[in-house]
Amino acid sequence: MHRTIFDTPVINTLLRAISVGLLKLAGWKVHGHLPPECTKSVFIAAPHTSNWDLPYTLMVAFALRLNIYWMGKSQIFKPPFRGLMMWLGGIPVQRESANNLVAASVEAIKAADGPVQLIVPPEGTRSKVRYWKTGFYYIAVGAQVPIVMAYMDYEKKISGLGPVFTPSGDIEADMVKIKEFYAPFKGKNASQFTAD
Repeated sequence: MHRTIFDTPVINTLLRAISVGLLKLAGWKVHGHLPPECTKSVFIAAPHTSNWDLPYTLMVAFALRLNIYWMGKSQIFKPPFRGLMMWLGGIPVQRESANNLVAASVEAIKAADGPVQLIVPPEGTRSKVRYWKTGFYYIAVGAQVPIVMAYMDYEKKISGLGPVFTPSGDIEADMVKIKEFYAPFKGKNASQFTAD
């Protein structure tokens, strides 16, 4: 995995202090911690309904001392922003080649020397979708890492890390359990999120 803002000395410490302060000022509470067995893991990022999700996610990651990478549509990685987005932990996604993305993500997690938490929004877009994409599940299974259920609730102003989920191999049953966890949370644009 490429170098990011989260493993850049001095800047990391400074931005952590700023992030904690800004979240507190905005009235947000951050819950949870990363269990030791999850230093390599896949994070579900839901609900994902707004561009504001990214800055809040970055601040929460600093507050929790995470080393995150996140997936974003390739259009936001065009010059002159590509370098910045990569440094912020971004990985450009070509939506039309999702199968290659799963395989590449599995290999990247396996090859990483240090901690890596890969954030994957199951909705795949900020728009309302009926069905969640299952790439996060197959990445976790392929890399043999746990899934951490990360959340952001704009209504209650809480964000953090929920339970660790170990895939059973029965994706249909597992998705029911995962969606049950996310059902109460409200995104910034709440009408665009469904965990049915």
